[in-house]
Order: sequence, then structure tokens, then C-alpha cells
Amino acid sequence: MKRVLKWFALILLLLLLVITALGLHTWYAKPLSINWFYTRVFAAFALDNPEFLTQMRLLEPLGLHGHNAKLADASPAETQRQFTKLKADYDQLKSYDASQYKGQDRLSYDVLDYFLGTQVKGEPWQYHDFPVNQLFGVQSNLPNLLTESQQVADAKDAEDYLARLALFPRKMDEVIESLTLRENKKIIPPKFTVEKVIDQLKAFTADGPAKNTLVVSLKAKLDKIPADKMSQATRDEFVKRATEAVSTQVIPAYNKLGAYMETLRSKALRNDGAWSLPDGDKFYEYRIELMTTTKMKADDLHQLGLAEVARIGAEMDSILEKQNLAAGTRAEKLAQLARLPEQTFPATDEGREQVLKEYTRIIDEVNTKLDPLFATKPKAKVVVMRVPVFTEKTAPGAYYNPAPLDGSKPGTFYANLRKPEEIAKYGMRTLAYHEAVPGHHFQIAIAQELKGLPIFRTLLPFTAYTEGWALYAERLAWEMGLEENPLDNLGRLQAEMFRSVRLVVDTGIHAKRWTREEAITYMVANTGMPEIEVVAEIERYFVDPGQALAYKVGMLKILALREKAKTALGDKFTLRDFHDVVLKNGALPLDILERVVDTYIADKKK
Repeated sequence: MKRVLKWFALILLLLLLVITALGLHTWYAKPLSINWFYTRVFAAFALDNPEFLTQMRLLEPLGLHGHNAKLADASPAETQRQFTKLKADYDQLKSYDASQYKGQDRLSYDVLDYFLGTQVKGEPWQYHDFPVNQLFGVQSNLPNLLTESQQVADAKDAEDYLARLALFPRKMDEVIESLTLRENKKIIPPKFTVEKVIDQLKAFTADGPAKNTLVVSLKAKLDKIPADKMSQATRDEFVKRATEAVSTQVIPAYNKLGAYMETLRSKALRNDGAWSLPDGDKFYEYRIELMTTTKMKADDLHQLGLAEVARIGAEMDSILEKQNLAAGTRAEKLAQLARLPEQTFPATDEGREQVLKEYTRIIDEVNTKLDPLFATKPKAKVVVMRVPVFTEKTAPGAYYNPAPLDGSKPGTFYANLRKPEEIAKYGMRTLAYHEAVPGHHFQIAIAQELKGLPIFRTLLPFTAYTEGWALYAERLAWEMGLEENPLDNLGRLQAEMFRSVRLVVDTGIHAKRWTREEAITYMVANTGMPEIEVVAEIERYFVDPGQALAYKVGMLKILALREKAKTALGDKFTLRDFHDVVLKNGALPLDILERVVDTYIADKKK
């Protein structure tokens, strides 16, 4: 018996050594399996990004929480290290023989090939961005991470929350170092960006430590813990420590970033597009490719936008005329319509609650009507919440945050309620369809719940696909008969006009040297949107070149592929099948999406 046990122990030891050696080889050398390579690339990315891990909650189901006390390194040295690693990963991916892969294996290879290759292609312009701007950056991302994503269910979670507060100074120093590097390379934000970030920083610290959103949020999270799990004295102590951390760590860090931004006031003297940056024209070409996953040129996109503006404008004008709104410009007619008592909400907190309830009602309604068009539906739910108050002034009208992967929270459709009296009811259906169902929440949740694919396939974002699907969802809801009221259809057309105008103004700003004011005037005139919304949108395009192009480009591609499949298959075509093909492969570059649809057509014909 002793001899048997001895041999068993030796075999077990040998097995452990083999597994350890294989693990080390997979991590530090070329993995023996392409799927192991995929796992390593994603794992390395995730472990270097604790904020991402908190948002996605990948490790919590395994009992791992340490990342919730950390913040990613934002220094230029770390940025360069990550880019060097990116290039090494891309080279290693190309060393595998892709010709042997079939079906989903080949699709996974091609998707990662496209993603990594496009990122590597952007090396000349890796610092051509504005990591602190009026829409996003450390000044808003960090508070949102702690207040919206970080969960506090016990004392250990509360300690992690406090640990992150203590890291704010380090993070701010790294970001300032990164901004200084860009400044030395002549990458200086637009004038309005600097001014509005300074205002944000002041607003964030204005109420003092005790009323700061980071303290208020922690208290609210602690209050939800059952009384038998945590005493009131313990809660009070955590709140006291958080108040002290905000006073001694967070606010000084914000003041330091504010002082740096003040130094940019005298240098950020203009509001110019990407053309004004070093090698700006080439940079914008790259951004177009990155965001649309096409080789389209700025001039072609501009002309496409003009044509779509004319087509949609004629449809909108026809509806307005039938509503006895024939006098004045389109913008004037839409403004008059939006001010009608039956279209508006009170400019009060009660009005804001009414907006949230109406969006929720619309989503509940559409969820009951999906069966004829969708064989696959997500398990994750979606809720509607207000955009955080301290960012709503410069935030877009709405956005969506996915549900964490552990199912602990639903997906969230954030609605901007800065001025509820300017939210026209006739546009609410379309926005709900775009952000929630069957738009962003529907598509992203289905992708996250896919089984049998490498995890990167369920999470990778391709803007033209994701935004194209959401804009397609707006039209699909109309085709489903959910907007029988002509004014609801007007809201859909206004939203599509908005995305068509984006083609014109984004290329206008970055390729044709339009001013901020020219772009605002054009968008107001053609969409009829309130100027406060238009200003936030136009300023968004200045700091995120090319992103606004993705919506319309992606939608038109999905529509074209649907028509292609319908023509080729005739009676064999069903929308349920087509939507499964589009949704059950995760986000894809548009050319790869077309290849997937072509394969579906060929298989269906057989």
C-alpha cells in the first residue's frame, strides 16, 4: 500500500509540474492552442484594468474581489508598455496558421485579427486624443465607477471603496503626466473643453466633503446592508473615513488637476477639428476607418449625409404640414410642436420622475411584442436611471451601460434630465428603442450571454455594428407598428435625421474646417433639437472624431444586408433567422458581418 501511495504521489507531483510548466508556457510563450492564446490576451488585458473588472464583475463569482481596491496605471510609461504588448500579441496571432480554422474558429481569428490590426495601425496617433474632456475622463469616470458600478455588500467591500479613494491622487498625477506629454506634442484640447472641464472640477468639489457624491453614495450603499450584517456604528465609521478621504485625498487631487487645466486656458485658444492636430488629415482618415470599419472617405460620407438629410427632411416636412404646422422653418415648427402642453413634462423633480416612468412603460410594452421578430432574447433586464447630476450639463441626451456579467445588476439606460421640460414626448419611444429594447441593451446583453465563444467575442465593441444596430432597432420598431401615431414616427425621423446630420457635421468639423458655430447652426436648422442638446452633441464630436459617423453607416449596412438576404432567399427568408445571424455572433466589423450573412444565405439555399 505504501508503494502504491508513493507512486500515486509521484504521479500527482509530475502532473502538477506539467500543468505548471504548461501554464507558464501559455503565459510567457506562444500558447499551444489558439483558444489558450485568446484567453491569455483577454486575461492580461483584464488584470491590467481593475476598473473594467469592477464594471463587468468577472471575478466576483469566483470569490475574487481584490481588483475592487485598485486603479489602473494611467501613466505614459504604462500606455507605452501596453502598446508594445499589443503589437507583440498581434504578431503572435499572425504566427498561427489561420487556414486550418473553420466556422466560428475562423470567425474568432478574423475578428481579433481585425481588432488588433486596426489598433496597431493607429500607432502614429496614439496620443491624438483628449483623455480629459467634458464628456469623459478621470474627473467623471472615477466617481461614476464608485457610485454606479462598485458594489458594497459588506465591510470588505467598504474597505475596497475607501482604498480606491486613497488612490485618487496617484491616478490624477498619472493623468496630468499624460496630458503634459500631449501638450508637448501640440495635442491641446479645444477651448470649450478646457473651460467646461474646469467648471466640472469646481462643481464636483463645491459642496464640500460631507455632501460629496462619493460620500453620499457610500452611505446609501451601506444603508442597504441588513442590520444583522453591519451595525450602525460600523456604518458611521465608514462614512466618517470616507469623508476624511475625500477631504484629504480626493479634493486636493481634483484641485491639482484643476490647476493644470488652468494652465491650458492661455494655450487652448481655438475650437478646431482634427485637421488642426499634427498630421491631422491622416489621423481623421484613421478615425473614420476605426469607427466605421470601412474604407469610406470623408467627402463620400459628407455627400451621403447631405443626401440623407434631404430625403428625411422631406418626410418630416410632410408630417409637420399635416399637423397644421406649415409656417416657418423646420426647426421652428419642431420647436413649436415640442412646446405644446401635451408634449412636455414639468420642469421639476416630479417631471423627471414622470420621464423615467414613461421610458420604463415604453420598454415594458415593446418587450411584449418581440416574438414575431426575435427567436433569441436576452435574460438580463434593463432599468432607466437619471444621468449623474454633476455630469448632466455636458453629457449626451442618453446612453447605455451594460449589465455586469455576474447578473448582480441589470443593464442601465441613462436619461439626461437636466431640463425635463425640453424632453418632447413624441421622441421618447425612439430613444427607448435605441438605448434599451430592441437596441443597445438587447444586442449587448445577447452578446454577453453567448456560449461557446472566446470571451473577447462577447465583449469587443465595434462602433459601426453596435450603433448601427441601435439605429436599425429604431426603424424596426416602426416597422413592427409601434409608432402608428404620426408624431411618434416624426420622432423616429427626427432621430434618423440627427444621425444623418452627424455625417455632415463630423466631416465638416474635421475635414472641411467648419467652425463650432457653423456645425451648431446646421444641426439646429435640420433637426429642430433644442440648442442646449445640439451644443453638447457638437462639442462631443470635436473630442471624439469619427464616432458620430458610425451610426448611419452601420444602420445602412444592416438594412442592405437584410435586403440582400430577402432578395436571395425569397420565401425562405424570415426576420427571426436574419436577426439571429446578426446578433448571435457578437459585434463584428461590417465586412465580416457581410461575410456571415453571405454564409447564412448560402446555407439557407441548400
